[in-house]
Parts: sequence; structure tokens; C-alpha cells
Amino acid sequence: MTRVIAASRPKTAFVFAGGGSLGAVQVGMLRALVESGVKPDMVVGSSVGAINGAYFAGDPSLDGIAMLERIWSGLKRTDVFPWTWRRLINFVRGRGHLVTSNGLRRLLDNNLLYGELEDAVIPVHIVATDLLSGRAVVLSRGSATQAILASTAIPAAFEPVSIDNKVLCDGAIASNTPVSTAMALGARRLIVLPTGFACDPDRAPSGALASALHAITLLTAGQLVAELERIKPPTEYHILPTACPLGVSPFDFTRSSELIEQAYRKTLCWIAQGGLASRTIPAALHPHSHRAPPEYRPRVERRGSDAREALAA
Repeated sequence: MTRVIAASRPKTAFVFAGGGSLGAVQVGMLRALVESGVKPDMVVGSSVGAINGAYFAGDPSLDGIAMLERIWSGLKRTDVFPWTWRRLINFVRGRGHLVTSNGLRRLLDNNLLYGELEDAVIPVHIVATDLLSGRAVVLSRGSATQAILASTAIPAAFEPVSIDNKVLCDGAIASNTPVSTAMALGARRLIVLPTGFACDPDRAPSGALASALHAITLLTAGQLVAELERIKPPTEYHILPTACPLGVSPFDFTRSSELIEQAYRKTLCWIAQGGLASRTIPAALHPHSHRAPPEYRPRVERRGSDAREALAA
């Protein structure tokens, strides 16, 4: 009698990218994925993706995602970036950092369902950057709050975080979308939740933090495309669609509910059209390529937001 050995299912990782307030789109993506029965074996997140990934790993149910949506919908910029004139003056004088991480720490302490990373329901791995070497550092054990604060510590804006004798800062610097980390951890099926970038803003970002966040999202979008194009079989990857045209700054937290719903609808449509069987990199992740010259744009008779949706389709 021949013994049949079933092939083991490749490990699936949800890979959460950074992107400031645009991280709201990942909540809508998660709702659509979980409703469709897509489940990960691990979660890997960087920067704001570390926040969403860590929360999801603590409660990967639709109820947990609904709570994350409520948190995002009630979030204000001052909850994350509580700067004051005194801190600004001290920063200009070379003393300290632009904002304190106390607001984000309170947000995490009040909402995360576990204290240590190893206690999450799904294995979770947080990516930060070693400030001295510039290399990615993977945090899989220890304080979840400290790991996330390290991964979100934008240089100059927030104070870096010391963990295990390393001075750590924003994971976006070394790996904004940590697909290589997920592969190194054994994942062979990558479900990538990007945040995209403000590809159609009405005006230039205002202020140092807003400009820095916008520049980071532009830079890391190009890095992600280059990294994905180097992935070879047997590893497979699937990139969820991002919104474009998009005029929301990664420093603007007032449109989270809108971004969540838009991402939810786009992801459901993407799944229905076979997105989980495709390796296509969305055009919106290619800076410049999605903004064709006017003569190549399709003629659209509708006005306002309907016209924008038609161009995005």
C-alpha cells in the first residue's frame, strides 16, 4: 500500500506597510480579507503597519477589526503627534525631539489586548531600524508597546527607543514593507497590505512633519516595487490595491473612515476578480506611472468624485 504524504501548506504572512495616517486603509483591507476567509500564519509590520499588525494579531476576528476601525475613526492628529510650541522651540535650538511619544503610548496601552509580543494570538513580528547601522531589526518577543514605539519613531520627530542595547527608530527607513523579513521568517505566501501615497494632492504638504511623511511614502513606494520584482518562485506574493487618485496626506487623520470604506470595497472587488491568484503589482505603487499626460487620459463625462472613481478604475 502506497503511503500518500500531503504537501504542507505554505506559510502565509500578512505584511503591513508604513504610511502615517494612510494606515487607515489597512483596516478596510483586513475586513475584506477576513470576511473572505483569508487567514495568516504570521503578521509582520513596520511603522504604522506595526500598529495595525500588532492589534490584528491580538484579535484577528471581525469584531477585533471593527474595534480597530472605531479607534481609527476617532483618531486625531494630536493623539499621535502632540507637539507644542515649547517643544518646537527646543527642537529648533537642538534640544530634544519635535513631539513626545506619550500620546501614542497611551493609545497602545489602552487598546492592545496583550503586553508581550509572544502572547499575541497570531505570531507577530515588528520591524524597526537600528539607528547606528541602518539595518532592519526584527522584534518578536518582549514589550509590544516598546516594539511599536520603536518601529514608529520617526527620526527627529520622536525620540528613538532603546531595546536590547540597540537604539531603534522608524522601521520605514530600513524596510517600510517588510517582505524580506517575512520570507526570512519562513513565509512563502505574502499578502501585502500597502498604504500607498498621496498621488494626487491639491497642494504641497504644509509643515516639516507633513513634508517628511509625504517624502517617505514616495520613496518607499518605489523601494517596494523593486523588492517585489526580485521575488522568485516558490515564494508567491499578492499586493492589495491602493487608492489612486488620492489626495490625502499621511499627516491627515480626518478622513480615516472614508479611507477604510474605500479600501474595503476595492479589496472585495480585487478578491472577486482573482487578486489572490495574481502577482500583479498595482500601477498606483509606481510613482509617476499612474499619472499619465492629459492627452492619454480617458475622456470622462461625469463630474466631481464620480469622475475620479472612473479614472481610478
